[in-house]
Amino acid sequence: MAPKKSAETVPSARAPTQAEGLNRQRFEKELQDLARKAKEDANSSKTVEQSKVFMRSALFIGILGIYAVVSQKAMSPVYGEIPASLNHTKLLMCGCFIGWAGNLFLRNYMSIKAVQMLPFVAAYIPVIQFYLYGYSERLGIFWGPIVTESLTLVPLCILTASAVADLMEHADLSSLPDFVADAAPGLGSWGFFKLMRHVAGHYLRIHAGRGFLYTRMGIEAALSCVYTAAAPSKFWFFIMPAMMHLASLNSHVMTPATTSHLNSTLQSEGWLLLDRKESLTGYISVIESLENGFRVLRCDHSLLGGEWVAFQGQAIREPIYGVFVMLEGVRLVKRENRVPDKDAKALVIGLGIGTTPTALVAHGIDTTVVEIDPVVHEFADKYFGLQENNLPVLQDAVKYTAQLLNQSMTYDYIVHDVFTGGAEPVNLFTLEFLQGLNSLLKPDGVIAINYAGDLSQPAPKIIVNTINEVFPTCRIFRESPPDPSVLEAANMDFTNMVIFCKKTDTPLTFRHAVVEDFLHSRARQMYLEPKHEIMQSELYGEDVGILMRNNTEVLTKWHESSAVGHWAVMRTVLPPKIWEMW
Repeated sequence: MAPKKSAETVPSARAPTQAEGLNRQRFEKELQDLARKAKEDANSSKTVEQSKVFMRSALFIGILGIYAVVSQKAMSPVYGEIPASLNHTKLLMCGCFIGWAGNLFLRNYMSIKAVQMLPFVAAYIPVIQFYLYGYSERLGIFWGPIVTESLTLVPLCILTASAVADLMEHADLSSLPDFVADAAPGLGSWGFFKLMRHVAGHYLRIHAGRGFLYTRMGIEAALSCVYTAAAPSKFWFFIMPAMMHLASLNSHVMTPATTSHLNSTLQSEGWLLLDRKESLTGYISVIESLENGFRVLRCDHSLLGGEWVAFQGQAIREPIYGVFVMLEGVRLVKRENRVPDKDAKALVIGLGIGTTPTALVAHGIDTTVVEIDPVVHEFADKYFGLQENNLPVLQDAVKYTAQLLNQSMTYDYIVHDVFTGGAEPVNLFTLEFLQGLNSLLKPDGVIAINYAGDLSQPAPKIIVNTINEVFPTCRIFRESPPDPSVLEAANMDFTNMVIFCKKTDTPLTFRHAVVEDFLHSRARQMYLEPKHEIMQSELYGEDVGILMRNNTEVLTKWHESSAVGHWAVMRTVLPPKIWEMW
């Protein structure tokens, strides 16, 4: 039997020294710190990646929001602002839905990533638009905007939505409830897109025309460059032809080279572009017919006025449209306490080429013009011989007339003449605004209101009803008698009409014009005295109500059909090529 070991020979565990314990605690703490730092680095890296996902997605959505605004504006000179907008939102929704829902299909069946296609598609949009505008007469007012945006903006929407959907697959939304996480990317993207559209539309309207980058084509070129920087692609070289076309051949770009090229084309057609600018009410230009000898002021797909070039040397020029002369008939309305012209005061809201205010000034009337667009005033002064005896008021008429009411100003005559391409500014025809004008009239003062529209539609009736709510005595005259053939063929009676009103309920009658009233003008001899009266019973017969500030939809819904009719009329006034080439 083996001998037992004594207790002294059994090894015992040595207690750690104090220093060893401290070292172990320090080591464990360092391990914990390293683990925490590694976790923080991982979280930070994840946060950075997530931020990149959201920022890049927001960038693509924001660019598309701006492009959506510019695309509609680019069509306005060819189709008009309202017709260009009729199916604009529907096309945007379709394109974004297809791209978002079909991103997997596009990713699997396209050899090129959607994000890499964005710069290419964006760069060629102005080129495609330029050539499609040449077919506007064949496509017509309905299909023209649809086809144009289906081949330009819709592909951009599809690719942008697909690229954003691909990016959002990497977004970590695990902290959200499942039903929110599923819906948030799509709803959030669409909401941000609509916000960017609204902000871009407001900003571009205010700053329109302040430089090349604030023009329609300038913005499209800039956005193409932004797409190229935000989505680098090995196919960037193929963008160069589009940029070259934009710089040298696209007549919609306002550079000396493209303007010279445009005029060489127009002169072969018998026309000349004298000047053009973009401004807050649209694309403004001055066009002259070399063959027929007249000059017109254009705003988008509308004409603000025109005159015969041969009569420029006269004290007052000859207008080509009788309605602007008819507005001067406000002087012919018999008044209880008529004052001489030299003692009379007039307020003109809306300038055009300045036919009416120039004539009032020529008669010696103290005339104040209110015009919201400074470019319209600039061109009226530079190319149409505008005469003034007061500084122009270049601001919104609603705000300015409110100031006049606070100052207790009154006028003998008020001329209300606002029109910008198929639809008048709705806020200038509301009951509240007209009540303000009523307060600005002297007790026996007279107001003349110009309204252009389709008399077979309810819109003119709404306007007349609203005016009748404010002024007890009114008479309506149209520019020319109705054309039965047009009424039968197009089921449309689009015309300019002038509504003369008084504040009193006594009959409204006109004195006969004398030689001095004509200002040595043949046009005034023909059109100064209103001739073609419209009975209110001839307007659209239903009870369509009146226009109030908080219920403008009652009129805007009818402006669509009115604008379509106006487009057809404008295409008979100037050749399609003039509208298409800007």
